[in-house]
Amino acid sequence: METEEGEDRTPLLKESQPGTVPACCSARYNLALLAFFGFFLLYALRVNLSVALVDMVEPNTSLAKNTTSNVCPEHSSTINVPRNTTIPGGYLASKIGGKLLLGVGVFGTSVFTLLTPLAANLGVGYLIAVRALEGLGEGVTFPAMHSMWSSWAPPLERSKLLSISYAGAQLGTVVSLPLSGLICYYMNWVYVFYIFGALGVLWFFFWMWLVSDTPETHKSISHAEREYILSSLKDQLSTQKSVPWRPILESLPLWAIVVAHFSYNWTFYTLLTLLPTYMKEILRFDAQENGFLSALPYFGCWLCIILSGQIADYLREKQNLSTVCVRKCFTLIGMIGPAVFLVAAGFIGCNYALAVAFVTISTTLGGFCTSGYSINHLDIAPSYAGILLGITNSFATIPGMVGPVIAKNLTHNNTVGEWQTVFYIAASINLFGAIFFALFASGEVQDWAVSGYHLHRN
Repeated sequence: METEEGEDRTPLLKESQPGTVPACCSARYNLALLAFFGFFLLYALRVNLSVALVDMVEPNTSLAKNTTSNVCPEHSSTINVPRNTTIPGGYLASKIGGKLLLGVGVFGTSVFTLLTPLAANLGVGYLIAVRALEGLGEGVTFPAMHSMWSSWAPPLERSKLLSISYAGAQLGTVVSLPLSGLICYYMNWVYVFYIFGALGVLWFFFWMWLVSDTPETHKSISHAEREYILSSLKDQLSTQKSVPWRPILESLPLWAIVVAHFSYNWTFYTLLTLLPTYMKEILRFDAQENGFLSALPYFGCWLCIILSGQIADYLREKQNLSTVCVRKCFTLIGMIGPAVFLVAAGFIGCNYALAVAFVTISTTLGGFCTSGYSINHLDIAPSYAGILLGITNSFATIPGMVGPVIAKNLTHNNTVGEWQTVFYIAASINLFGAIFFALFASGEVQDWAVSGYHLHRN
């Protein structure tokens, strides 16, 4: 009987190393780049309202007072994580295909963004309705992309390909924050929505023209690349029509991802929602007033996501480390690191520069989780990766609703001691999630995720 680590490697890939099918100009990396720009625009579309709203409500002083206190904290809490992603999004991706679902999601978001100035002129109710419809479009994009990568990403290239595609969200945030401000300053706030919305529509046409759901249906993929991808995935995909819901919900490796995702989001929301409040109320410093400092954590996270994806696959391919070992190590770094700096934030005194440094370091280290639990869905069940992501993200939305309420109840007097309690709770939850994932996560394709095959390691 082989050890778990030995079984977790992928012998079938030794016959066709990635080096034999160059990454440059390949169909799979073209897909990653197009996805990168798609998520770049998607998150730019999410951020632009936060910047433009200052000019939008300026004539109405009472409205400005009502929205200013809500938008900045909410902006910090919703930028990075796909909170709108739900189980139906993953199920739709498995039925109609990730290409169409992701394309329509970005296209719909872009169209409603173009309609935002008109909605704003008609009234607040119309504006809220348009932004809510945008959220529906955004919610299907991540499970749709996961569904596509289940057919496109060779096991030993998953970390690199997925990190490239999803890192667009971070860079979209970094670029759109200052760029939206410049557009408002030199032009008019309506052009923030027109420019980004038009770019999203343009991206949609390129996406529909150049992308295919599977390598088999791609028009210009080389024969060598098609065979390389298909041979690497031949024993990992399921051909059964129905979704094995009961085995999915009984899968301990899936619940390891659920717990890790829930815990990570709790700390994430604490850092990017509550810590700015702590800095403003306790340290008397508002980081939102400085656009550079607002974008710095996202830039650090973007850089970490890109680099960690390369490192993760290097360790798996060149150093022969097992998939489960890499996923666990990267998750531990990406969760314990932010927890440590979160606790430290309660003991920084009045040093706001140190507070900004802690936020940046914590968010940057969190980028390791992209090559950890975040793509582990593809390791354990490639055929149902979109559905699994919908399940884990459904649980991961809870901290965004519960965390701020608990923190508010614990900080009635806004004392340092009260805030230290908030930080301790978040760090403890994060630590628990990291340990739970390290104990119960798997790097293997589960037996319920394949049809007609025995258990395989990836």
